[in-house]
Parts: sequence; C-alpha cells; structure tokens
Amino acid sequence: MSDSEAGGAGGEGAGEKDREGNPMYPIALLIDELKNEEMAVRLNSIRNLQLIANALGEERTRTELLPFLCENSDEEDELLMALAEELGNFVPFVGGAEHAHELLVPLEALASVEETVVREAAVTSIKKVVETMPDSSGEAHFLPMVRRLASSDWFTSRVSAAGLFGVAYGKVASAAQREELRTLFEGLVSDETPMVRRSSANHLGDYATALEKEMVTPVSLSLFTRLMEDEQDSVRLLAVERSTDLGKLYSREDATEHILPHVQKFAVDKSWRVRFMVAKQLCDLCEFLGSKATEEYLLPSFVVILKDVEPEVRIAAAGKVARMADIISREETLAQLMPCVKELAVDQSPHVRAALAGVITGLAPRLGKDATMENLLPLFLQLLKDEFPDTRLAVISRVEQVNQVIGTDVLSDSLMPAIMDLASDRSWRVRLAIIEFIPSLAEQLGIDFFNDKLGNLCLSWMGDQVCTIREAATVNLRRLTEAFGTEWAQEKVIPQILSRIEEGNYLFRLTVLLAIHNLAPVVGMDIVCTSMLPCLIEAAKDKVPNIRFNVAKVFATVIPLVEPALVEQSIRPCLQDLSADTDSDVSFYASQSLKLCT
Repeated sequence: MSDSEAGGAGGEGAGEKDREGNPMYPIALLIDELKNEEMAVRLNSIRNLQLIANALGEERTRTELLPFLCENSDEEDELLMALAEELGNFVPFVGGAEHAHELLVPLEALASVEETVVREAAVTSIKKVVETMPDSSGEAHFLPMVRRLASSDWFTSRVSAAGLFGVAYGKVASAAQREELRTLFEGLVSDETPMVRRSSANHLGDYATALEKEMVTPVSLSLFTRLMEDEQDSVRLLAVERSTDLGKLYSREDATEHILPHVQKFAVDKSWRVRFMVAKQLCDLCEFLGSKATEEYLLPSFVVILKDVEPEVRIAAAGKVARMADIISREETLAQLMPCVKELAVDQSPHVRAALAGVITGLAPRLGKDATMENLLPLFLQLLKDEFPDTRLAVISRVEQVNQVIGTDVLSDSLMPAIMDLASDRSWRVRLAIIEFIPSLAEQLGIDFFNDKLGNLCLSWMGDQVCTIREAATVNLRRLTEAFGTEWAQEKVIPQILSRIEEGNYLFRLTVLLAIHNLAPVVGMDIVCTSMLPCLIEAAKDKVPNIRFNVAKVFATVIPLVEPALVEQSIRPCLQDLSADTDSDVSFYASQSLKLCT
C-alpha cells in the first residue's frame, strides 16, 4: 500500500472530518506516527495497535493491518520488540483461534531478525498464539513455519526454531510428522553454528518434556550426550545448567547411569565457566538423586570444586556447603566437608570467605552441639575477626542458627568485638547494615544482653556524622521498642534521646525530632504527653528555622495520638505561633498541621 493511497483524505490540507471519514484513517494515522522522528511517538503507535485493530475490525485487521506491518517493519530494535510483544496478544483482534495462524507471518519475520531480544519476544509470542490454535491449524501453518525456520540459511532463524519444538511436537499427531521434528531438532543440536547449539541446549528440556514417554530417554539422552561433549564451553555450560531439569524426566537409575558421568567430568572441565555452573547446579541434582548416590558419586566432585583454582568457582561452591550438608549424612559432613570448610575460612579471596560466612552457621543444626563446639565454633569466631567487613557482617547476620545449638553465653563474648568493629567501620554502608540487623540480633540474644552490651551503641548512632545513619538509628530504636515494650523504652531510651535536644549542632537536634516522629506511634499516649510533647513545644522556639518547621511536621504525627483537650490547650497555640513565623517554610508546615487540630 503506497503512502498516497493510505493517506487519502489524510493528506496535507485535508480537514479532520474528511480524514475521519476515510475508511483507511486508522492505518493512515499509524503511517504518520511511524514516520515521526520521535522514538516515543513511534513506540506509542505500536503500543496502541490493539486500538487500531479494534477500529478496523477483525477482517480488515487480517487483510490490511497485518500486511502493512509486514511491509513496513521499523529497523529500530526497541520498536520491533514492542511489535513482537503486541502480536502475542492479538488473537482476539484477528478473529480468534480460527484465524490465529495469520499472526505467524509477521512473527516469523521477527523471529529471524539479528537482535536477540526481538527474536526472544517473537518466540514467546508465537508460543502464545499457537496455544490458541486448533491442532489442524498447527499442522497446516505452524509446522511449515518451524520447518522453514529450522532449515533456514540464516542462523538467527535456526536459533529461534530451537525454542519452538516443544510446542510444535504437541501440535502434530502423525508419526511421520513427529519423526520429521525429531530429525530437525537433531540437526540443530549438531548445527555448525555454536549459537544454534546453545539454543538447542537451552530448550532441550522443553523439547524432551513434549516427547512421548517411551521416547524421552533414548532421544533426549542421545542429544544431551552430544551437547555435553560439545567443543564450545558455552554449549557445555548450558547443558550442565539444564542437567537437573532433564534428569528429573528420567528414572533415578537412568539419571545416575547417563548424567552423572558427565557431571563428574565437568567438575574438572578445562573451562572455569563450566566448573562454575557445576558448582551452582550440583546440589539441585543431588537433591533429586538422594543422599546415597550423592555420597557415592557427586560428593567427591563437590570436594574438588571446593578446592578449585578459580575464586569464582570456589565462591559458588562455598555458598552451597550448608545445602550439601543437608543432603549427606552427618558423618560424611565431618569427614569430607569440614576439612574443605576450614581451608575456605582462610581462603586468600575475601569474597570466598564472605560466601562461606553467609552459610557456615547453617552447618550447626546438622552437626549438633558437640561437633559444632569442636569444629565449627573456632571457624565462626575466626570469621568474626576477618578483616573483610562483609565476612563479619555475614556471620553476625546469621548467628541465630549457632545460638540455637550452643547457646548465647558461648557466643556473647566473641560477638561484641566484631559488632563494635562493624559499628565504627569507615564505610557508612557497613554501619547501616549492622544497624538494620541489630533488632533481630537483640531478639535472639535477649533484653539483658542488649542492655548490657548494645544499648549505648544504638544511642551513639544518633550522633553519627552521616545523616542516613542517624535516620536509620531512629528507625532502629522504634523496632527495638516494638520488640522490648514501652516500659523498656521509657526507662532506657527516651530520656537519653530527649536530652539531646540541647545539642549545639542543630543536625543532632533535628535527629531528636525524627526520633520522636518514629517513636510516638509505638510508645503510647502517656509517654507522648508527659515526655515528648514538652520537648516539642520547647523546640518550637529554636533559633534555627529548619528545627522549627520540622517541629511543625512532627506535630502532624503527634496530634492524632493525644486527647483533643490537650491539642487545644498546648499544641494549637504553639502551631498558631509557628504559622506566623517569618520563615515561609515554618509558616507553611505549621498551617498544614493546624488543619489537623479539629
């Protein structure tokens, strides 16, 4: 369709009435928008395709809009991806399942473009469309499309084809057609282009799931073996990643016989990326195969990976230590894993030690009290003194598991030095992380331990030089009050907080106001009225406008918490004075809070 034909009454000089009277108006509008230099306008036109299709009707959408989209594809990848996504939801606009195959034409073109994200969006939409199609349409229209994509000279088409075989196999019924699909997929697995083989490895599980039950093992194992032996490490990596999902399609005996040998081999693969993937996936396969097969076949491979020369591999494996311990017996954990854990605890890479610290406490319930005291506690205390702050933080944040096994008394003396170091760390983000963890740690260790060891520390953070830390400290005190109760707050926290309203630095006085804002809703009306309200009224006279307008803002929190009589007696007069303040911000916020005094 030429621009002149599509434009018609929509050309230059035509009135809006003429253009809207043109039966081609929706497409004419689309043409104009797709020619616009602004990407946002063109993208919006694609996102509004359903509105245009609705205006055209089902028949004209099939005969006019879809051909137009095929002939006028934009070269911008973002627009092509948006078009691919939209077409996946277009079945109702072309006449339903009976005509859904019409959408395969533009989607096939999109599944062949060079940009990966466009092809992936097209494949996803093809699957959605095909699910709505009757089997007869699948055989007549979808199967030929898969055949064309899988046999195309362009590797991009073959990459997309690999993702469609799982759906295609379920849409054909005849033995001959299924045999053809098996042959085509086998060709993709052996394709000369690594990208096609990678796609085949990535989608092998979906394809194998669609196979007849009696065909799953012989067909998929042959393909899986071929992929596992591929010369490209990127192909082998994907095969390893899919090994667990594929193994679940077999019996444990078949998985043990055919998949385990490859996994064992890949634990010492020349490519560290493959070994890294084995480290990530091994525990999934172990859980499927059970403890007996794991201890006999896979535990030795896991031990090898824990000692890998590449830090990235050791990091991935160290993070799985506790999970592996849950699969194997306690005896094997002590004999096989603990020697490796001791080596990892002194690994030269701080990131390996941090990964271990994040899971090492999970070993305690598995080992029991005596073995934990003998084998795990020394490592735990060693990691608490690690020079890398992330390691110390990871251990402290998971102390509950060890605490449940050996008790608080054993840990308390060792915890405090590490907590104090983290609390004064040069990085404010580390200090922030320990602040956010304190409430849960306090609940684990108890109120007495907190009062003796951590109470003063929590209050000291209100004087930190970093605003974010001071703000987090006030939130921390609120969470502690929720955990320990208002009596504790009245005795241990509130008097110390309110005394800081006399600080010389206005920023610290501002922190007191923020603490009142956070604590007032949880401490109860009595404490608000007797302790906090007098402090606020006094702070309203502060010489710094920033303090005064924050007092006005805090009153908005306090007003709903106290009796109306007290609002009229004390709060309203104070806000009225502030509303007449010479500073515009102070008067504005005071006026806003005054509206609540009803």
